[in-house]
Amino acid sequence: MSAVGIKILHAPTAHDPFVVLYKPHGMPSAPLVPGDSDSAFCRACLLFPELSGVRGRKEIEHGLLHRLDNDACGLLVIASTQQSYDALNESQRNGSFEKTYDVVCLPNKNNAVELGGFPPVPCSLTIASGEKTTAESAFRPFGAGRGQVRPVTSESGTAACRKGGNTIYRTEIEIVSVEETAATVRCRITAGYRHQVRCHLAWVGLPVLGDRLYNSRCGKGRTLQFEGSALCFPHPLTGEKTVFTISGGA
Repeated sequence: MSAVGIKILHAPTAHDPFVVLYKPHGMPSAPLVPGDSDSAFCRACLLFPELSGVRGRKEIEHGLLHRLDNDACGLLVIASTQQSYDALNESQRNGSFEKTYDVVCLPNKNNAVELGGFPPVPCSLTIASGEKTTAESAFRPFGAGRGQVRPVTSESGTAACRKGGNTIYRTEIEIVSVEETAATVRCRITAGYRHQVRCHLAWVGLPVLGDRLYNSRCGKGRTLQFEGSALCFPHPLTGEKTVFTISGGA
């Protein structure tokens, strides 16, 4: 099932009161301003009007549980009832809602230095299949119009620490395969901050192919190679482990 560009992987029912959809590149996850109808959420509402009756953290997002950056593609979850939203939102707060991203990176150990504003790199990666690491930090706004973010750690400067929040965000990083100059990387998070995964990858020397914000050597005209590929969360009514991947359900 689809509605003007989005693909519905799971339609809401009384027993499964949520939508799982696939958002393409270049589409906002939610309205950017009140009245905006060009988003994955608004297009889902064309199929399931009940989505607009759920109250979320932001009025214009309704039951949308999380976002993907406009230039990214992948899976999104939207609650179709208030009970479902409240339960799924609580699973995000307690760390039991896991999101997985598949990414194509162009390894560059000097990326953070070339971009500027990053604390010392937290690890030294040997780019090889099967290698794993974890990036952890708070975040602060960065750059013109606060359009980017930067990690904040105990090794950041005093001014950066003042601008950073208190919450520590964690990104698990696994190199799946390496081919010539590119690496396929899988990342998992349970708590998310704006641009978290892209920024953490840039920090450890694995900037995303096509990332105009966090890849210091990004060429023009590239599509951001960043896909939300899997979701795992407790079912909002039963608590049972529920998994969706880009190929469908569990």
